[in-house]
Amino acid sequence: MTSTPSIEAPGTVRLDLWLWAARFFKTRSLARDAIEHGKVEVGGQRPKASRAVRVGDALRIGRGDELFHVTVLGLSDTRGPAKVAQSLYEESAESRSERERLRALRAAERAGYRPPETRPDKRARRLIRALGDIDAL
Repeated sequence: MTSTPSIEAPGTVRLDLWLWAARFFKTRSLARDAIEHGKVEVGGQRPKASRAVRVGDALRIGRGDELFHVTVLGLSDTRGPAKVAQSLYEESAESRSERERLRALRAAERAGYRPPETRPDKRARRLIRALGDIDAL
């Protein structure tokens, strides 16, 4: 492959390389691991890291708690600026709204939690230890 972005050029690019260039993963090895562990699907099937990606392919990418449904618009084998990376794919509106909804839900769940202001005293430490052992009470 060439060392310059080939956005307009027809052809194929390895899946792990494309995921790295599109900035879904920080390194190619993280992209490869995600593919091997079933976090990435191409057309509803689990691919290998060496699978060729073509323009028009539908990808489902799981990254942490987020799930992306994208369509490949361009091919690149180099990691460039974020603007270039965002032009390589188009995320579906349903995927984007679902990710935003889940993100807001997680933020709301965290909003109710307040950590204790002081360290646990002797009685509280005993209760905490007892949580691990039901028979300790």
